[in-house]
Amino acid sequence: MKVICFGDSNTYGYDPRSLLGDRYDEEDRWVDILAAETGWAVENRGANGRTIPGTPLPFPGDTGLLIVMLGTNDLLQGLGPAETAERMERFLSGLTLPPERVLLIAPPPVALGDWVPGPGLVDASAALAGLYRALAGRLGVRFADAGEWGVSLTYDGVHFTEAGHRAFAAELLRALSLL
Repeated sequence: MKVICFGDSNTYGYDPRSLLGDRYDEEDRWVDILAAETGWAVENRGANGRTIPGTPLPFPGDTGLLIVMLGTNDLLQGLGPAETAERMERFLSGLTLPPERVLLIAPPPVALGDWVPGPGLVDASAALAGLYRALAGRLGVRFADAGEWGVSLTYDGVHFTEAGHRAFAAELLRALSLL
């Protein structure tokens, strides 16, 4: 099956300990773990700093599953959870893939850290999951809440640790078996 993982730095596999935007090793990135465990053709379309696109993007028609996990950077840039969910709705509504081939993942809530100095952003990121769950129901796309997966974050409060990537991959595999 052809799978596209479309997201931000946590999809890309960014290692926040690096100064030049380096990535964790393949065995520590959830996208690569997904590919290794399933044998699927998995394409990593994660990009550091990516926000939810303002317009839909074309994805190949033979995509068996599009995994979308975005919203954290939108919140970091000052949008509220409702505005972020509205942006996600516009993006997903414009996709040409059938809804059953789309999996929307609510990112794990951020935590206090170098990039998250106060509880307001933590609360906003925690609220995103409920809004995304309702959105997925309205649009008929699949949904998973990574906030329930015990993903550990680094000192910045935003990026996954290597163990966090492995936990994310394990829970995603479990969630995919239930869908």
